[in-house]
Amino acid sequence: MAEQILRRHGNWQRLRWNIIGALVSSLIPYFIRFQINPLSDTTDLLNITLAGSFLGSLIGIFLLRSLNNFPGVQGSIYILPSFLSGYGIVFFAFLFGRLYYSRSIFISALVLCLLWFYVTYFRNQRRKGQAIGIVPLGAATRLTSIDQIEWRTLTDPNNDVSSLSAIAADLRADLSDEWERTLTDYALTGLPVYHSKQLLESLTGQVELEHLSENSFGSLAPVSAYMAFKHFLDWCSALLALVLLLPLLLLIVLVIRIDSPGAAIFRQQRIGYRGRPFTVYKFRSMTMKADTDTDTDTDTDTDTDTDARTNAMTQSNDQRVTKIGRLLRTSRLDELPQLFNVLKGEMSWIGPRPEAEILSRWYESEIPFYRYRHIVRPGITGWAQVSQGHVAAVEDVRHKLHYDFYYIKHFSPWLDILIVARTIRTMATGFGAR
Repeated sequence: MAEQILRRHGNWQRLRWNIIGALVSSLIPYFIRFQINPLSDTTDLLNITLAGSFLGSLIGIFLLRSLNNFPGVQGSIYILPSFLSGYGIVFFAFLFGRLYYSRSIFISALVLCLLWFYVTYFRNQRRKGQAIGIVPLGAATRLTSIDQIEWRTLTDPNNDVSSLSAIAADLRADLSDEWERTLTDYALTGLPVYHSKQLLESLTGQVELEHLSENSFGSLAPVSAYMAFKHFLDWCSALLALVLLLPLLLLIVLVIRIDSPGAAIFRQQRIGYRGRPFTVYKFRSMTMKADTDTDTDTDTDTDTDTDARTNAMTQSNDQRVTKIGRLLRTSRLDELPQLFNVLKGEMSWIGPRPEAEILSRWYESEIPFYRYRHIVRPGITGWAQVSQGHVAAVEDVRHKLHYDFYYIKHFSPWLDILIVARTIRTMATGFGAR
């Protein structure tokens, strides 16, 4: 019972130690520089740097805790990007606010903060239990197919649960009065009790497709305020990226023209925001004949439609891909011209990938709710891309929709940040490229 009561304060204790670690990491270089001050920095400069370091650490903690709410997140992977983002925000505040600060203290605080969180994470991992109890009624038993968790079946409400980190139950199943009282007691003592459907979503990053799924605000549409802010941020960042990447874009154009005959930019009709067609731009990665937009009129015969759909798909080890095209696809550099689509408001940095129009029409006829993915702007990268990779067959696309719907349901800046971090990893590994 004592162990269960402690769980009630577990989150607060972890947050408290996180804040203490952030404060200590900021104070150590501050006091060292205060005692050894070869540049004769003023007290105000040192105090501003201390406050900025601590604020950067708090932002990093907030980002890391937000990312940990999403499936498949290993905290060690996102410690570095979370705190680099936090300190980066403070750095730009210093820069635009014309505030003087000590770079040595600022960087030292960041290094010590990262060290604190990496040591804490790996220390906790050795102690952390991943055992979750399952009430074997209703749909809860489906959870046992997920291998990353140790599942323990609770055959009786009186089973010992002291070693469990949570309980999973199908709260919509026909539970006995005894089980309902027991689950209530678990919750009251601080042991988390999860509805099996939500836990399945959280662990797999997918939403079931038996019906349209509302978000946490009870609506089918994503939060409009964040959508508007994201659209503005997309436009500004795409403009900045185009300016900074212009030399690279021109170099890629030159290399493509040398590698194979034909235009360097590939254009294709795809279905975008709210189901509207638009022209997407990519660096050409296939031979000119293969990379021609193969969209055909929907009144053509079945064989022609099948051929057009086949040409619109990229197969594994596709022989139509050029030598330089293989490199561009693996690194995802072939997607860079879509920055122009972002500037035109047709795409976002992050969202469900837009499909060729002929494929989209086909999927709509085969898969219920497919059009729902168009409720947000399509993206250069997305949750399905970093989780599943490239797919084309109908059954694979149906599985991909589980990820797209999860993204729409949990539409938020925190999920976008997680996708950015995973995209960087994807570009480094070539995951899902064809």
